[in-house]
Amino acid sequence: MSTRAQIRFATRETGQSFNEHPDAIHAQFYKHHDGYPEGLGVDIAESIINREALRSSWEIEHVQDMHGDLDYIYYIWSDYDKETFISIFKTNNFSDKDEECVFVGTPNKLIETHKLNTNG
Repeated sequence: MSTRAQIRFATRETGQSFNEHPDAIHAQFYKHHDGYPEGLGVDIAESIINREALRSSWEIEHVQDMHGDLDYIYYIWSDYDKETFISIFKTNNFSDKDEECVFVGTPNKLIETHKLNTNG
């Protein structure tokens, strides 16, 4: 079974809550599998921290494309001279009404919270 995710990029703006969807996004990508926070979330966070390209395969999408079968929606919030934040929403797969914000924080916090223990 695939864990589908959309990755959206938004500008940090005064008054915008990170645990709510923004009115506008600037770019959007789709990942068909491994979209869970311990996989894709950690990959995004490490890419931001290390300033390295992701090794994941994402499909570029038009910002108006919507999926009815997503498991997660990620927002990368950034702006000049401001720290980048990440929000993760767990979806109900077929309903926007039951989405739950399951993470808001910095890339370091996401790694601390979700990176799988690989030391045994």
